[in-house]
Amino acid sequence: MQSITRRKFNTLVGLGAASMLTPPVLLGQSKPKVVIIGGGAGGATVARYLAKDAAGAIDVTLIENSRQYTTCFFSNLYVGDVRDFDSITHSYDTLAAMDGLTVVHDMATGIDRDAKQVTVAGGQSIAYDRLVVSPGIDLIYDSVPGYSAEAAEIAPHAWQGGPQTELLKTKLDALENGQNIVMVAPPNPYRCPPGPYERVSMMAHMLKTKGFDDSIITIRDTKPKFSKQGLFVEGWEENYPGVIEWLPPEIHGGILGVDANAGTVETDFDTFEGSLLNIIPAQKAGAIAADAGLTNDTGFCPIVAESMRSAVDENVFVIGDASIAGAMPKSGFSANSQAKVAALNIRGDLTDSRVFKAKYANTCWSLISPENGVKVGAQYEAGEDGNIVSTSTFVSKTGESAELRSETYRESIGWYDSITADLFG
Repeated sequence: MQSITRRKFNTLVGLGAASMLTPPVLLGQSKPKVVIIGGGAGGATVARYLAKDAAGAIDVTLIENSRQYTTCFFSNLYVGDVRDFDSITHSYDTLAAMDGLTVVHDMATGIDRDAKQVTVAGGQSIAYDRLVVSPGIDLIYDSVPGYSAEAAEIAPHAWQGGPQTELLKTKLDALENGQNIVMVAPPNPYRCPPGPYERVSMMAHMLKTKGFDDSIITIRDTKPKFSKQGLFVEGWEENYPGVIEWLPPEIHGGILGVDANAGTVETDFDTFEGSLLNIIPAQKAGAIAADAGLTNDTGFCPIVAESMRSAVDENVFVIGDASIAGAMPKSGFSANSQAKVAALNIRGDLTDSRVFKAKYANTCWSLISPENGVKVGAQYEAGEDGNIVSTSTFVSKTGESAELRSETYRESIGWYDSITADLFG
């Protein structure tokens, strides 16, 4: 039911029980309108929670071009044959059936912040009182010399769920013994910090399963260190000895160029050949956020830590990978957590409902080998410096028992089932 503040309650107390069940905004007013751009982990959560908790007091419109959503999180398990593609692909049908929620399957092409309107490719203009921008990432292809959107059809990045995920899997399955894999890992900040290294683990698992003892995987990293490094290195040595080679920039000297057709990655140290190239370039907020003037010189969107409100427009909220969320990593869990804070503040803006202090959370699970899961996570809140800061952290330890690692993996499966139900109903 719609939350009602004490002031509103006192105003309504003489109207009778039936009237008190009516959201305040419906008493002689037109409904306020919220438009959400992007139906991923952030956007879908905001849409569902606003429609569910506003009890008809707000008109909610979710704009999402795709009719199905393939999660980038857990896509590595599909690459490693631990899950099938259907299990990471979800429909918007249940969301679209919710009262007060309209799902528009079209591409958002522009935001007019002065007129408070969003235009879509079909020509429609949709008015808003509050706008949620959750477009995810765009890839900066030329951050890797020689790489491009066209080259990605040969050397996939697979850092956006869907056709690229399937392409990477197809190319991995086509490898023969003795053929190698070369990955270029992205610079910070990027979506899912442990993701490239979980992917390498799942690729190595596939090589091991097929008995490919003459194939290797080399990682040309753009960073001197990476998330859960000790856990991954321990896991690689135990499960895939001699298969995975990681080189930081101080060793390889920098990525000089990629030739997708030739299957080569040139560095200052050497040129590496791979029958499968997995090139993950630098990233930025989805283009529509930049076009609307919501980004800064980092390429991402500054926000107000207490609410996920845009730092440049009080009528706009930015959540998920497109935002600069302080200590929070860019992950599906983070986006879902941020979306709930944004939804609460939007309801507070538009219906005068109570707003609680922002609390955020994140956990990132990774699978090193079947049943061998590790995790890292934290709790967060708005800090005195205006950024989101961590208040407590946790991480798996090296040397953990097989039973504990299996329990961690099972925990991740439960989380995936829970979060996808939380997103899509």
